[in-house]
Amino acid sequence: MTQISQSVSLDRQGRIAVVTVNNPPVNALSHHVRQGLRDAINQAAGDAGAAAIVIACAGRTFIAGADITEFGKPPQEPTLSQVQDVIERGPKPIVAAIHGTALGGGLELAMTCHWRVAVKTARLGQPEVKLGLIPGGGGTQRLPRLVGVEKALAMIVGGDPIGGEEAKRLGLVDEIVDGDLTAGAIAFAERVVNEKRPLRKVRDLGDKVAAARGKPEIFSEFRKSVARQTRGFKAPEACIRAVEAAVSLPFDQGLARERELFVETLNSPESKAQRYFFFAEREAAKIPDVPAETPAAEIRKAAVIGAGTMGGGIAMNFANVGIPVTVIEVASEALDRGLGVVRKNYEATAAKGRLTKDDVEKRMGLIQGTTDFNALADADLVVEAVFEEMPIKKDVFARLDKVAKASAVLATNTSTLDVDEIAAATRRPESVVGMHFFSPANVMRLLEVVRGEKSAKPAIATAMAIGRQRGKQSERLLLEGASPQQVDKVLTDFGLPMGPFAMSDLAGLDVGWRIRKGRGERAPVADRLCEMGRFGQKTGSGFFKYEGGDRTPKPDPEVDRIVAEVSREAGVQRRSISDDEIRERLLYPMVNEGAKILEEGKAIRASDIDVIWVYGYGWPVYRGGPMFWADQIGLKTIRDRLLAFEKQTGSDFWRPAPLLNKLADQGRGFLDK
Repeated sequence: MTQISQSVSLDRQGRIAVVTVNNPPVNALSHHVRQGLRDAINQAAGDAGAAAIVIACAGRTFIAGADITEFGKPPQEPTLSQVQDVIERGPKPIVAAIHGTALGGGLELAMTCHWRVAVKTARLGQPEVKLGLIPGGGGTQRLPRLVGVEKALAMIVGGDPIGGEEAKRLGLVDEIVDGDLTAGAIAFAERVVNEKRPLRKVRDLGDKVAAARGKPEIFSEFRKSVARQTRGFKAPEACIRAVEAAVSLPFDQGLARERELFVETLNSPESKAQRYFFFAEREAAKIPDVPAETPAAEIRKAAVIGAGTMGGGIAMNFANVGIPVTVIEVASEALDRGLGVVRKNYEATAAKGRLTKDDVEKRMGLIQGTTDFNALADADLVVEAVFEEMPIKKDVFARLDKVAKASAVLATNTSTLDVDEIAAATRRPESVVGMHFFSPANVMRLLEVVRGEKSAKPAIATAMAIGRQRGKQSERLLLEGASPQQVDKVLTDFGLPMGPFAMSDLAGLDVGWRIRKGRGERAPVADRLCEMGRFGQKTGSGFFKYEGGDRTPKPDPEVDRIVAEVSREAGVQRRSISDDEIRERLLYPMVNEGAKILEEGKAIRASDIDVIWVYGYGWPVYRGGPMFWADQIGLKTIRDRLLAFEKQTGSDFWRPAPLLNKLADQGRGFLDK
């Protein structure tokens, strides 16, 4: 074996040269990988004893994509396209041996090989769109030639990979290998040589793109089908245009068009935001004073207290990853109702083809319900999901303290209450953490882990391992003259999936009402609606009307009447409010609050705040998160606008946080190093 570069080696087994990439953890196409591939293939091509070449990868995966850390930096030769030219124009058959994942540039490189073999469990795809990009290494030109235009559009615009067997059926893979992959690839290469097969270059395959020529409806219908989920994103349309070029232009011209579109997306603010978030998401799992080697307790069994919407969703989280979970309720009727909702959720997922019937029964089999509180005695992790009232939660934790085993992690799902006060109800506050699952817990990816003052590091590590002031301002806008539908539209046009009033109706207005009453607080309009029994979608009316089981919010003149009445009682003069003012008054305070959280040390990084907003509240990923977005606008602009609102209202609610003031004066941003 010859070491060609730090990450690429060359060996020969009989008359088959084997090029192996070993660049852990995911064999990214770093510069030394590209250099090693080019030199190894050129050396094998010049070896008179080698009749064919196999490209394989060590470790758990094939090349899983480009080295994203090189984006935005001056390119170093050889580029990916130069390596691809060496492969595609090589004089000897080259076979890609795929296991794990072949994604992005990894799949693009494999498609320049003359043949591809894979194991059944391999996953192949072009996920660049999720970084606000299009494939830039010929993916939009070669993939349609292998799998057809319709499937290529779905894979490139959706960004989701397909399995090895589907790839074989579509023509992306030439053979599925059972057993040792490298041995199977070598055997395949031997057959290619023995049968004297001509070199099969994907660039020369034209039948599948020709079939779409003269059929513009393929693209127009596809655009309509993805319009809703791609709203606000730039890359999906660029992907479609690149595939159109594969159909309408010769291969080399199509490649040139793909490159133009790639550069456009690479330099777009949307892609910069999405790439920023890619790293922010990974950084969020790192806690400076909780080292990576901190032991996390093995969770063999979990328990959830409460079988309501939240408790049932949390239980599903455990069952979905194969952890048995006991759900505890005080009454059998509530327990049966809650488990019934869990089954209904699983069956709805199965109806969409995302689970099989066997999957549903297997997961339901992992969820056991009981009214016996002592059933949690052997649980390694207990999550409390009862009403958001401190006396109830403290009572639950006092009981937990007596029943749960000494090594158990005790977690509260509270979103508003003091974790330290809850922990004080036990004799082991070091075992108590906050694990705030966002609703619906079985859908939302975000888990907010809240460490108490006495939370032990292993408890925090365990919680992380399991999950890896807008309301008041919205009401004030109503009193001053905006309508619920105008406020919501401003935020949905910005990219949020729902506005604050539709979201309140979805969650249930009575939830916030109960919390406010416990704190002695008021929200005049929302409280008035609750006093009328208008709790949102579940009662058919809240800030909006919901008719005939339809979840679409409809403006309600009765709400307009109530708002006007409350405005008069409060002595507020109503006026016309611009969309720009609404956006500033709702979003700038979020930035200001983020600055306070950072300054107080409640969040470790500005990027952690962005991750919470993207996954917890639907902040559009193509805007990066509120802290990233604020940096793009300029902190001085935001600070000065907050000062203007403070002067206008006389309220210190708008007063800029000291950190925001400091950074604005320095001309810096939250994310500046």
